[in-house]
Amino acid sequence: MAEPAAAGPPAPDEPPNPARERWDRGWRGEVARLLEMVALVGLVVTQPLLDVLGRSPDFFLFHRADTAQILLLVALVAVVPTTGVALLGALSRLAGRTARALTHTGLVGLLLAALAVQVGRHVTPLRGVPLLCVAGLAGAAGAAAHRRWRAPSRVLRLAAAGPVAFVALFLLASPTSAVVLPRTDGGAAGTAQGTGVHPPVVMLILDELPLVSLLGTDGRIDAAKYPHFAELAGGSTWYRNATGVSGWTPNALPAMLTGRYPARPVAPHYSQYPDNIFTAFGGLYDIRAEESITRLCPPSRCEQPVTPEQGLDVLVRKTGTLLRQITGPTATQVDPEDSYREQTRAEAGLDAAEPVPADPTFRWDSLDDNQPARFTTFLAGLKPTTRPTLHFLHLLMPHSPWAYLPSGARYDAPEDLPNDGAGWIDLARQRHLAQLGYTDRLVGETLRTLRASGLYDQALVVVTADHGVSFHPGAQGRGMDAIKAAAGEVAWVPTFVKEPRQQTGRVDDRNWEHVDLLPTVADEANIRLPWQVDGRSARQAPRTDATKHFYDRPGEPVTFPGGVPTPPPPPTPHPLIGTEVRAGPADGSARVADLAAFKAMDPDTGTLPALIWGDVPDRIPDGTLLAVAVNGRIGAVVPVVPADPGGRRFAALLADDKLFHAGTNKLDVFQVGTDGTLRRLALS
Repeated sequence: MAEPAAAGPPAPDEPPNPARERWDRGWRGEVARLLEMVALVGLVVTQPLLDVLGRSPDFFLFHRADTAQILLLVALVAVVPTTGVALLGALSRLAGRTARALTHTGLVGLLLAALAVQVGRHVTPLRGVPLLCVAGLAGAAGAAAHRRWRAPSRVLRLAAAGPVAFVALFLLASPTSAVVLPRTDGGAAGTAQGTGVHPPVVMLILDELPLVSLLGTDGRIDAAKYPHFAELAGGSTWYRNATGVSGWTPNALPAMLTGRYPARPVAPHYSQYPDNIFTAFGGLYDIRAEESITRLCPPSRCEQPVTPEQGLDVLVRKTGTLLRQITGPTATQVDPEDSYREQTRAEAGLDAAEPVPADPTFRWDSLDDNQPARFTTFLAGLKPTTRPTLHFLHLLMPHSPWAYLPSGARYDAPEDLPNDGAGWIDLARQRHLAQLGYTDRLVGETLRTLRASGLYDQALVVVTADHGVSFHPGAQGRGMDAIKAAAGEVAWVPTFVKEPRQQTGRVDDRNWEHVDLLPTVADEANIRLPWQVDGRSARQAPRTDATKHFYDRPGEPVTFPGGVPTPPPPPTPHPLIGTEVRAGPADGSARVADLAAFKAMDPDTGTLPALIWGDVPDRIPDGTLLAVAVNGRIGAVVPVVPADPGGRRFAALLADDKLFHAGTNKLDVFQVGTDGTLRRLALS
């Protein structure tokens, strides 16, 4: 056997290269720092934003975002904040290693403090400055621990995988995933039931409208304030004991249009609700649907919305607002739906569909431009056709944000006005009722258009709302706190069904729940639904059980007894409202926003400075009444409320647009003494 070749002499050790070792250490250190920033920014920004947006598919549906826009927004959320923070740290290296290390430690401390703010809002009662102080201490302690020990750094580097997981959950497992990647195109169509005709169907679904807001002290619709709702009730069946099944539209509206109680937290999308009114009617009816924060009508049944898409820039801007809500130290209820506002016809660039009504209170030539764009398109389609047609509109009225007077004039308001607390609840209710007055005008326009086109007599007309809203102190909104404190404001909604050729109105106090809407409409349209529903058609015998079902969370019903709610007593107007007053010498001062709007008011804009807000000096005690006058007539009397993060503020709604005129208007604010005397405040 041959001898193995002798091994050569061992290679000499390479001489140490200090420069390369320093470069390697520096490179590894930069990678480690980058991973730590990825982890922290992911926890502070990416996770909370994608969590809220993932549970809010309606955000993307309302803004009509397509798949590409959603993916771009996710990429921006996941990459841009991290890139900005990482670049800031990298640039600090130009000042030397010590500056780089201190900058990184400072960024770690700031991000940990921002994370502590979010955690503190959920697990402690602290808010505002106290929460910021505690979070600052937590951030400083975390930064010190990170600088002294290696374990925090190692944990953060492992957590750098978090943003990838957050994005994956958003795209694959969240309710919004169905909007990004739809997996079906609707369910089976319904079939004709019997030999009856299929009448035109007109459905107007309003939003956030409590029944009690329409009622007078006698329990009837207040015809003086809401003449068109009263007109509707006079020619239809009014189901007074009708309730929505959820306070959240993405659950409530699908229940109405599928006939099934909410079972799962899924997107209000045709891929998740393939069996709905649009698929059932689509085989026998033409569908003209204008949805707002749902997309239940599949592309095979409905054309794309005609109003323009709102684009990535709107998504980015609204997401930035959402981030400020999530990361701020004050108590805010993060609900993207609270910011949805219908585009006006003028904003959408639509041509006039209807003339301005001949109404003496409709005083501004361009008010018709303030008509919601979706409503304009809906009205334009209300015409007889040779084939049965389903005309459907879900309109976000009188839903907040409140921006309309009863006349249709618009006004501006700051986004940070509270809706709860002394004085603010009354203002919120006033703004809601003012917008309801304009909604009544839209209902009147619908009835007038139906009559003018010849559709009214032959059509099945449905007008209702998906849910109400509570203005109960300490229980504002539409969730479980509100249901427990004021179910009559949240669950009960106006529901009117005018059958074809119905001439006279009647009242039906059966236990109606909104899962009854689809089976009732299907029966009236002579369509057999191809799936089982939880609801009961109004053609069937009423329920014997008076129990109501409400779903704050899908699949988790809460029950409470039924019965038509009693309207709350109307507020007593202050005796000074409507009186004329002379402006004497100033005695005190106040600051008011947007005083310039009173100097040159142009009626053609359709906008009025009808919401007055400002602040007063500390010498004016909380609870002091302020009288607000325009052109020498008092339009509102409001209290100075306790200080909040916005200061010691007051705000007043001047709902009567007859207080204003074209050109220069004079605004005065008076301090009302305990004896009724008025002291004018100098405004700045």
